[in-house]
This record gives sequence, C-alpha cells and structure tokens, in this order.
Amino acid sequence: MEFLWMLIIGFVVGLVAKFLMPGRDPGGFIITILLGIAGSFVGGWLGRQLGIVPETGFGQFVLAVIGAVVLLIIYRIVAGRSSAA
Repeated sequence: MEFLWMLIIGFVVGLVAKFLMPGRDPGGFIITILLGIAGSFVGGWLGRQLGIVPETGFGQFVLAVIGAVVLLIIYRIVAGRSSAA
C-alpha cells in the first residue's frame, strides 16, 4: 500500500516541482510528472538514510518535493547538454 501511496504523492509532487521550477523542460509535462514520482522515492529514501523522516504526511511531502526538484535540476542539466551537442 505504501508503494501506491508514493505513486499518488509523486504525481502531486511532480506538479508542485513544475510549479516551483517553471520554464520549458526538455521532456515536457509527462517527464516532469515522472521525475516527481521518482523524486518522491528519492526524497523518502534520503530521509530514511539521514534519519529525518517526519511522522507527519506534510514533512514527507516536503522531502518528496525536495527530491523532485533536485532530480528536475539534474535532468535539465543532462538533457540540456545532450540537446546542445
């Protein structure tokens, strides 16, 4: 059940990440949503590794948004380089 919950939250996180980082993405809206889902997993994993996973849903949501924004930044850098070459 946790996996399904992370997918749903990841979708919302992708929307929030796109809102926080406006502009054209090399992959478009769908890639941003997929990065949000991946960011949800990354943020949750990093939080558990660092021992800072909050008990509240809002704290986990914030970690997921941070993970999604980091992945979106990395994706823009990598995709920007490959399209410029």
